[in-house]
Amino acid sequence: MKLLALETSTDACSAALFIDGEICEKFELAPREHTKLILPMVDALMAEAQLKPWQLDAVALSRGPGSFTGVRIATGVAHGIAFGADVPVALVSTLAAIAQDFFNRYPVDVSFTAMDARMDEIFWGVYRRNDSGLAELLGDEAVTPAAAASFPELAGFGVGSGWAVHGECLSERLGARVQGVVSEIWPRAACVAQLGADDFAKGLAVPVEQALPVYLRDKVAKKQSER
Repeated sequence: MKLLALETSTDACSAALFIDGEICEKFELAPREHTKLILPMVDALMAEAQLKPWQLDAVALSRGPGSFTGVRIATGVAHGIAFGADVPVALVSTLAAIAQDFFNRYPVDVSFTAMDARMDEIFWGVYRRNDSGLAELLGDEAVTPAAAASFPELAGFGVGSGWAVHGECLSERLGARVQGVVSEIWPRAACVAQLGADDFAKGLAVPVEQALPVYLRDKVAKKQSER
């Protein structure tokens, strides 16, 4: 299987190729540079692998939540490539990609994953490592104040940028269930490829016209009176 993955939802920008189980990735932490970086990353990966877009089986998209502009950048590029190559799109949660990177690095089975969503909120999802070593969502993803985050009765690690900003509140909320915190983990296209390849193998990829981003938050901004 040959799959191209894209991730631009945060300050990190990356692209990756999954080819029969092997993953190659281009990654750069470069705020506000995604529009300049993502296409050259894709071109470099495809050239190194001597692949043309029509030889891909699918595109995997980090579909959010995250920066509204960032999510749209990856979505637009994914749509263009998938439409031109006539291949489906595997939609991967940005929170799942963060949890997957954590699981790839640490021998822990539960990730309390939080991204800073600004406006005193977090993007929140609890993930468990399944029997295949992949991040599996427990419950629902949400945008929520840290003090209102919901979670199962499990122990695990706090993971992601939301813990750097709201760590004290989240630690009070979860109590002894938090065994440690790793906040410096970014969503990576390599993890989007890993999860997207699994979804594609299970027949979960969708036609490009159905490959829509997920923002979780309906409003980009709130009035002062609503905050």
